[in-house]
Amino acid sequence: MKALVLERSKSAVPKLRLRDVPKPKPGPHDALLRVLACGLCHHDKLAIEGTLRRGIPSSVILGHEICGEVEEVGSEVTLIQPGQRVVPLLTEACGSCERCYMGREHRCLNGKGIGHGIDGGFAPYVRVRETALVPIPHEIPPEQACLLTCPIGVAVQGAEDVGKISAGDWVMVTGASGGLGSHALQIAKVLGAKTIGVTTSEGKLASLIELGADDVVPVGELDFVEIVRALTAEEGANVILDTVGSQLFPSLVRALAQYGRIVMLGEVASGKTDFSLPELLFRDGSITGSTGAQIRHTKRAAELVAEGMVKPVIHARLPLRDVLTGVGWMAEKRLFGRIVLSPE
Repeated sequence: MKALVLERSKSAVPKLRLRDVPKPKPGPHDALLRVLACGLCHHDKLAIEGTLRRGIPSSVILGHEICGEVEEVGSEVTLIQPGQRVVPLLTEACGSCERCYMGREHRCLNGKGIGHGIDGGFAPYVRVRETALVPIPHEIPPEQACLLTCPIGVAVQGAEDVGKISAGDWVMVTGASGGLGSHALQIAKVLGAKTIGVTTSEGKLASLIELGADDVVPVGELDFVEIVRALTAEEGANVILDTVGSQLFPSLVRALAQYGRIVMLGEVASGKTDFSLPELLFRDGSITGSTGAQIRHTKRAAELVAEGMVKPVIHARLPLRDVLTGVGWMAEKRLFGRIVLSPE
């Protein structure tokens, strides 16, 4: 089968090649999935550029935002069956360690990242352990379903479990036009929040309003903190869902309301940041990281999409061989939502 393989060396920039590889064979506890669609995440971009290297072996197949149909199952599989449509978690959870028993499958003690430590969905077929799969309804189209765990499930965990958003909260979402931000914004609205979308792309303001943002603030010459405070009657944001990271972090702290919460969902620059600690202390604020999604978050995402409460935001669908076109669009900040790749 033809798959996109990331070839790595210790010093050179990785090379992404479309090449013939053997079709995977399921083990006793595995399922073989025919890949129907696979999202292109910023994580993939960082791996392709060589910025993200830790834990990524040479000749791995990237792609963790997968929707597939079960074609074959191993001899010990009991949780799923051929013909089902499924989406994997981001980590191949073992289902039997302490964290899996606690419902924290995304932090499985024995798991490896799908499309990171083990082969992912930039291929026609992928092998995944049954305990890392979530069955979904056929009514959700594959190009939408591939986004259920990441970014939608990731946003569900950040907004509901970590951010603890309540009706009436002012919620600010950075990188609001991106793949993660555009879904985090919608989930905050589902929870009854008043939303402020922050974006560096002024051309996307109207699209964010159509998506449901109550207000949109561009990052430009005028400090967006002053705009946010004006919109919230000088209160500030009760919850900030941040998908950008270090580039905006000092301003996030200053935009925070008393007892506000910053939920760090992403880092696009892989950089460091400085901020005034008293700004956080005197606000009694909190900063928490939140990555990944558990099985229940993916199920919740599927419910929200099936009920029409969250709309998967897809910028374009490309064939697998055109992945670098999507990476280029991402680098140029041309995207509104996600790129979805179709297998060869």
